[in-house]
Amino acid sequence: MEGVIQVSDRYFKKYLSQDKILAEVDRVAAQINADLAGTAPLFLCVLNGAFVFAADLFRRIHIQDAEISFVRMKSYDGLATTGTVRALSSIPENVAGRTVVVVEDIVDSGYTLERMVRWLKELGAVDVRIAVLLNKPKARKVESLTIDYCCMEIPNDFIVGYGLDYNEVGRNLPDIYVVT
Repeated sequence: MEGVIQVSDRYFKKYLSQDKILAEVDRVAAQINADLAGTAPLFLCVLNGAFVFAADLFRRIHIQDAEISFVRMKSYDGLATTGTVRALSSIPENVAGRTVVVVEDIVDSGYTLERMVRWLKELGAVDVRIAVLLNKPKARKVESLTIDYCCMEIPNDFIVGYGLDYNEVGRNLPDIYVVT
């Protein structure tokens, strides 16, 4: 079947092209550049899934004093969230008094981002914003979560590619695929 690929033991079909993804990254970057002009934001990429999105987004940020750092969180096992968020690394920079933009690949339940926002505010961040590549509103468990910057909303399907994985593989695909 054309457009279908195999990743590990599952089959996926093309869902979003790299061109469509990058057009949305351009749009979100322009919005962030306008909203945060004159600030010195810290972009905090949630590893592993958001690293491709964060790299493309950060290259489009024209705020002179913007910085980027990384934190590693995990809440997935296979095709589903575990419901438990584990911090696999800590935030290396002092976030007190800073504007922090959390860069995440996808919002499903919202548990990871809820924990991140709470954690950053406890550490003294004055403004915490969320930039996501993909949002799954029908999968949301945390209703109070505010997504400030969103490239695209998608249905509650499992996807892979452009940094997103299936059991740690498939991140290198330039397009996004949906499980068949």
